[in-house]
Amino acid sequence: MKRVIILILSLFLLGCGDDPLPKPKGYLRLEYPDATYKKTIVSLPFTFEKNALSAPISKVKSSDKTKGIDVKYPSLKATIYLTYQEVKDNNLDSLLRDAQNLTQKHTIKADEISYNPYEDFDNKVYGMFYEIGGDAASQSQFYVTDSINHFLSGSLYFYARPNYDSIYPASEYLKKDIKRIMESIRWVD
Repeated sequence: MKRVIILILSLFLLGCGDDPLPKPKGYLRLEYPDATYKKTIVSLPFTFEKNALSAPISKVKSSDKTKGIDVKYPSLKATIYLTYQEVKDNNLDSLLRDAQNLTQKHTIKADEISYNPYEDFDNKVYGMFYEIGGDAASQSQFYVTDSINHFLSGSLYFYARPNYDSIYPASEYLKKDIKRIMESIRWVD
């Protein structure tokens, strides 16, 4: 009997090795299909190309000064909100300031904000693309204008609590779509 107890205790002590460690948090590896872009015509004074992965645009929202559309990505739980305003009465400086201030509001949570100017002289499209790093509410924002008649701003938002590590793959995928929107804007006068 003593031998059995000693044997069990020996096995128990030998079986106990290193202290258990908690497993690190893991994130899904998400892969998205190659983007297929199609020209989108809406009842606004511009056209653009959008990814076929996005839902059809259902309606144009309108207020006194602005008109807007939502480019929704249900599978990514994200939306690119586009807001159009007419440039008139020398309000371009005000529109530019408002777009830049909207981006700067994210500095509280952002680790960094980088920007890339955009110029398409042939199609009269000039603007700025902002990439916001960190756990900010919006990961990308932009604006484009012809500096005379048209001003369009856009923001990317996810339907989730901002966690940069987990939304990073979707954010990178949609950043390409935003750049394609900027590059494919054609003003309709």
